Amino acid sequence: MNRPAAYLWGVKVLGTACIVLSLISLVKSPISLGWLIPAGAAILSGLTVLRMRSVEASFSIGDTFSFVALFLYGPEAATVTVALDTLAISMRVKVTGRGIFNTAAPSLAMWCAGTLVFRMAALPLPVHATGVTSAFLAAAAAVAISFVLGSGFIATAVALHERQSIWRVWRDHFAKLWTGPAAGGYVAVLAALYSDRWGIAALVAVLPIPLLIYHTLRSSLARVEAELRHLLEMKRMYHATVEAFATAVDAKDHVTAGHTRRVQAYCAALARAFGIVDEPTLRALEAAALLHDVGKIGIPEHILNKPGKLTTEEYEVMKSHVAIGTEILSGIEFPFPVVPIVKCHHENWDGTGYPAGLHGEEIPLAARILTVVDCFDAVTSERPYRGALSTAEAFAILRARRGTMYDPRVVDALIVLQPKLAATIRQSEPAAEHAPSPGPPASVRSVSAQR
Repeated sequence: MNRPAAYLWGVKVLGTACIVLSLISLVKSPISLGWLIPAGAAILSGLTVLRMRSVEASFSIGDTFSFVALFLYGPEAATVTVALDTLAISMRVKVTGRGIFNTAAPSLAMWCAGTLVFRMAALPLPVHATGVTSAFLAAAAAVAISFVLGSGFIATAVALHERQSIWRVWRDHFAKLWTGPAAGGYVAVLAALYSDRWGIAALVAVLPIPLLIYHTLRSSLARVEAELRHLLEMKRMYHATVEAFATAVDAKDHVTAGHTRRVQAYCAALARAFGIVDEPTLRALEAAALLHDVGKIGIPEHILNKPGKLTTEEYEVMKSHVAIGTEILSGIEFPFPVVPIVKCHHENWDGTGYPAGLHGEEIPLAARILTVVDCFDAVTSERPYRGALSTAEAFAILRARRGTMYDPRVVDALIVLQPKLAATIRQSEPAAEHAPSPGPPASVRSVSAQR
């Protein structure tokens, strides 16, 4: 059994054990029927959970009722309440394959939080028996432990599956979600404190607070959902337009659509290998992989597809495609930095490139990645003016230019990752793109200048 599967089973077993033991405890030592109020409210909140269809997101107010059960009736009642809430959510959103884990993980987290704060620390229950200050401190500790453990269990599952850092996954996707449990815990501790004076009436009085929040969120999320659908449609149109533009450029340069797809895939993998994880940079690199040669629209076709080596004058004309492309793309308000990558994709590591003669780290990393990838895929593809080189021959070219034209680290990373990436790309490409296209004999091959 692999590590992710073993971990999931471990959480499922421990969480289920906590739920079963809590049920047994509640049966052996019956608690006040007042517990049925937060338990029933938790089920209702789970069945009416707010879900956004445009993105993977859902919103529930069940935390409030789970913490009410904890602060008034103890860890066992809270654990069962969490289980009821999460089971209801699973039924509502029709989760398949993850239902047991999604129920076991938060139940285990709540059981641990309640046991640590109210059993091992020997704080009395209900919390109002300790005084206002102690009640809020105990509640804060329980909420913090429950949140960190619950989100940590899920972040660990995601990190193991994606082979990423657990801390990075938790920080990027869960750390900012603390406000929901904190608000639920605050309302819950108020209900627990006032129950000392009002009894069950305090619980009934508190119920409208999360319900009002629920209805406010419901009306607001409906508007957000409509805007998201519009944005997603605009995003699809944007991608379609960019790809159509790139296809037109490739057609003029006699390049297949597979070239840009492969360059995109290689660039994305190399970017992640260098620790680039921020969405704007990744999106910019993907767009630049499609549009970096858009300036070739302004290059005469007899130069663009000339067999053999270009003359000095022709090469100067060819170099102008960078300035033309930069000017074209500068008129588009991209939501991410595409233009700097396109502008620098012919800069060389040793400063001999164009148009600005940038050197080393002065060249954006994304541009350095694109330059190496574009060269590799270009020389291994058939063109009208030369035949395709083998992977070994392409690697030899990259190694020869390592430290002069290309960033040595990027060259090394591509050579290591290329076999695995090539296999993945071959599986996703149409069969027609694998068929060899007719080309000139090896005698007209020329890779001395990257076009």
